[in-house]
Amino acid sequence: MLRSLRRPNPATVLSALALFFALGGSAFAVQGGVLGSSGSAAAQPRCADGAIRGIAVVTGDPSKGVGNMSGDFSGDKILFNRRFNCARGAVQVRRAAPGRFEVRFANNGALNAVASPLGTDTLVSAVETVSPGLFRVNLVSVVSNAGRLLVNETSGFVLVAV
Repeated sequence: MLRSLRRPNPATVLSALALFFALGGSAFAVQGGVLGSSGSAAAQPRCADGAIRGIAVVTGDPSKGVGNMSGDFSGDKILFNRRFNCARGAVQVRRAAPGRFEVRFANNGALNAVASPLGTDTLVSAVETVSPGLFRVNLVSVVSNAGRLLVNETSGFVLVAV
């Protein structure tokens, strides 16, 4: 018994075309369109304008949190989930005051940064540039107490310097 051939529906044809073009673009990039004629990626100059110059995911000591962090700058690995400095210098953090932290990217001239909290009940109220490569992050709680915002030092934050 012969089975009749079914024609593909338009959605299948469209998805196959999208897959073809997506794979074709990747092949173009690998062959030299984006990565260069040798097929290897051209390195971006370190600390170039517009590049991410530093990343610090500050979590604090897992047994103590960020609220019990020292007032002295420390680059201890236990204080970070991730860290990156395009200048290959140290990434250090300290607790300057309740709810206020400073992150330093050594030898890094970054002037701007953005931060985001790691917890759902915390928000970053401000990121200030203290000096090139040194940023102050203020954390407050979303929950208010008689109309006042509370300092929350239970969760960490992510700081990205550009």
